[in-house]
Amino acid sequence: MKAQEHGGDVYSASYRLDFSVSVNPLGTPHSVRHAVIRSTGSLEQYPDVQCRDLCRKLSDKLHIPAHWITCGNGAAELIFAAAHAVHPKCALLICPGFSEYEKALRSAACEDIRFYLCPRKDGFRIGEDILGQITEDIDMMYLSNPANPTGILTDPALMVRILEKCRDNHVVLVVDECFLELTARPAEHTMLGYIADSPNLLILRSFTKTFAMPGVRLGFCATSNRKLTDRIRDSVQPWPVSIPAQMAGEAALGEAEYLKESRDIIGRELRYLRQMFERIGIRCYDSEANFLFFEGPDNLFEQCAKKGILIRDCRNYRGLGQGYYRVSVHTRRDNEELCGILSNIFKTKGHYLTDEMH
Repeated sequence: MKAQEHGGDVYSASYRLDFSVSVNPLGTPHSVRHAVIRSTGSLEQYPDVQCRDLCRKLSDKLHIPAHWITCGNGAAELIFAAAHAVHPKCALLICPGFSEYEKALRSAACEDIRFYLCPRKDGFRIGEDILGQITEDIDMMYLSNPANPTGILTDPALMVRILEKCRDNHVVLVVDECFLELTARPAEHTMLGYIADSPNLLILRSFTKTFAMPGVRLGFCATSNRKLTDRIRDSVQPWPVSIPAQMAGEAALGEAEYLKESRDIIGRELRYLRQMFERIGIRCYDSEANFLFFEGPDNLFEQCAKKGILIRDCRNYRGLGQGYYRVSVHTRRDNEELCGILSNIFKTKGHYLTDEMH
């Protein structure tokens, strides 16, 4: 069985549980489902190309002007649009990291892509030495916070220093915050507060992960740089956001209690998974997102698939290889089933640690 480049490929085989896609474990809010149903009454119309109602609601929520916001057909479209808007000759990426950044840069004919490798010995964290790699010959940098696939949050003080170094060297910094709202304290880590004074800063977010709606493609980016905004909008397809997606997004923005409950459940279940992985003898890393990054046997993907469990094989991430995996945080019953299956696999492989061995 061939591991897919991204998670969520439930179409190639029959799976009982999908741990490969890191979406909100509470599932799609009822308000979002109802909004999509209501949208069928407007399907004979073209969507608002400017997403005016959605941008106004995002503006109110984020406390930034609506004209700083551009919506797209998922964050993935905006990752590519940003690369084509900047058209960099030289760019810097963090490894391991989301593969779409590199793809976007190559599609924009970026001639020189450089990689900062987060060392395994440091838990795959970005270190201060990243600052030395942000030089005046670099045009663009993508940085995910929390990181994908590790779920690690970069220290806020270091993020500010990265932004300042990028600003001093005229580097466009794209900060991907698609998983941030599902962390415990998103307000402490977001870079939204720096947008007004940082025309080189572009922030990406997605409704996909936060509101468990990957089937409705919707993401947005924000920057105070009007020229960059115009170039991004010129780089996306016409009518990029459908009417169902716009209405779903507007409904999702009213789900404050849903988000609070989501963070509580994710925090609790993430602690449970860490504790169980430790008991089983699985080496995992310090994720603060709604997924857990860990090491296991080279054929773990296939062994889980035989049990009807789909996990994310991370071997295709640059900087990684065989034996690295990611699982999303689910509700307790699903998490218990996953841990039971992993426990049996690791016992067979001789990796299991008893309580006495700790």
